[in-house]
Parts: sequence; structure tokens; C-alpha cells
Amino acid sequence: MNLAEVAGNVASIGYGLAAIGPGIGVGIVAGKTVEAMARQPELSGQLRTTMILGIAFSEALGLLGLVAGIMFGGL
Repeated sequence: MNLAEVAGNVASIGYGLAAIGPGIGVGIVAGKTVEAMARQPELSGQLRTTMILGIAFSEALGLLGLVAGIMFGGL
């Protein structure tokens, strides 16, 4: 096993850890949106739009983790 293989493995672990945060964030955003829709069904359109934006911002963090892993870890 050479140093490049070890760096690739460490980068993969780093991306896995970077994906945990967005996963939790998306779960919280979706759960709270469903809760809000149950309380005020007339606002479901606005809530859905806001939820999609929140999910997009959360997923952007996961993509940044992937890019950082490729740039600095050599995936």
C-alpha cells in the first residue's frame, strides 16, 4: 500500500463525514416543513418552495465536501 492509496482512503472517509451534516439538515428541514404544513395547510405552497431552497443549500455543503476531497485528497 503506497501513500496515494492511503490519501484516497482518507479523502473517502472525509467525504463520508462531510455527507453526514447535509443528511441531518435535509431531514430536519423536511420534517419541520411537514409539521408546518399540518398546522397551516393553506401555506403549503410557500412552505414547499422554502423547503426546496433549504434542501438545496444543505446539499451544496455536501457537494463542497466532495470537491474538497477531490482537490485536496486526490480521490
